[in-house]
Amino acid sequence: MKIDLTDTNSSRINKAILKGRRDVGTPAVGAVLTLVVVTDEENAYDAVKAAGEASREHPSRILVVIKRHARSPRERHETRLDAEVRLGSDAGSGETVVLRLHGELCARAESVVLPLLLPDAPVVVWWPVDAPEVPSKDPLGALAQRRITDAYAVEDPLSVLETRAASYAPGDTDLAWTRLTPWRSMLAAALDQAPLDVTSAAVESEAENPSAELLARWFEVRLGVPVDRVVTDGPVVTAVRMGTPDGEILIDRPEGPVARLSIPGQPHRVLALKVRSTAELIAEELRRLDPDEAYEAALRSRARTGPRSA
Repeated sequence: MKIDLTDTNSSRINKAILKGRRDVGTPAVGAVLTLVVVTDEENAYDAVKAAGEASREHPSRILVVIKRHARSPRERHETRLDAEVRLGSDAGSGETVVLRLHGELCARAESVVLPLLLPDAPVVVWWPVDAPEVPSKDPLGALAQRRITDAYAVEDPLSVLETRAASYAPGDTDLAWTRLTPWRSMLAAALDQAPLDVTSAAVESEAENPSAELLARWFEVRLGVPVDRVVTDGPVVTAVRMGTPDGEILIDRPEGPVARLSIPGQPHRVLALKVRSTAELIAEELRRLDPDEAYEAALRSRARTGPRSA
C-alpha cells in the first residue's frame, strides 16, 4: 500500500500511517527501531531498496529524508513537505515514509523527523552520500544512538577518515569498516590456527581504498607491527600478508567471491569471501547499537606508511 501526501505535516503523516496499518490488517507496531536515511533524489531509490531489504532482518520504521534544494531565490522561501507512506509488501517488514523537504524546511529536517520516531525505540541514522563533517553534531545525528556513514561515497576517502577520527563520537561507524568484517574474522581465525609471531604485514588493494586503510590501521593497533599499503588493480582489498619467522600467512582474493588461505606448514584452503551488498552491510550494523571500540581504535591509529605498487 502507498499513500501520497502533498504539502503535509508530521501529524497528517502519523494519521496516514495509523490508517494504513488498519487497512492492511496490521494495527500493531512490529518495528524494533527507527532507521533514518538521509539522501538525495539521485541515490534515494538504491538507499530505500537497501534499507527495505535490511528491515526484513530488523523490522524498522524507515524514514527517508530527501532535501529538495530550490534553484531560484523565490523557491528557497517556499516551505513544503511532501510524503509517501508505504506499508505492507511495499515496505519490507516494517513501514517506510519518504519525506521530501522543500525550501527552508531543508534546514530543519529534525523538526519533521522527531514526531515520526517510534517511541522508546533506538534510532539509527544512515547517510549513503553527503554525510555531515561531524555526524554526532548534526541535528539528525544527535537524535541517534548509531550513525552510519560511507567513506566510499566521497572523492577523497583517506582525508575523510582523518576528519572522522578527529570528530569521532561513540555510536559513529562507517560502511568502509563494515565491509572488513569477513576479512577480520578470517585473519583472526588464521592466527588462531597458527599462533605465530607476526613481524610484518601488508594490505593490497586499489588506490585510495578506505577499507584497506582501516584494515592496515587495525593491524597496526592489534599486532603492533608496521603495515605496508600495496597498490594493486583491485577490485577493493585483494590480499593480506603477514610475515612470521616460519613463513608468510596469506589471504589472497584477486577477484570474485573466492579467496585462498595459505598458512606455513598447512595445505592451502579455499574460502568464501564475496563482496557484500549494501543491504547486508546495513543489516550487520543494525545488529549492534553499542559503540564499536575496534572501529574507534583503527580509525584513530595515525601511524601510516606510504603506499607502494605491487
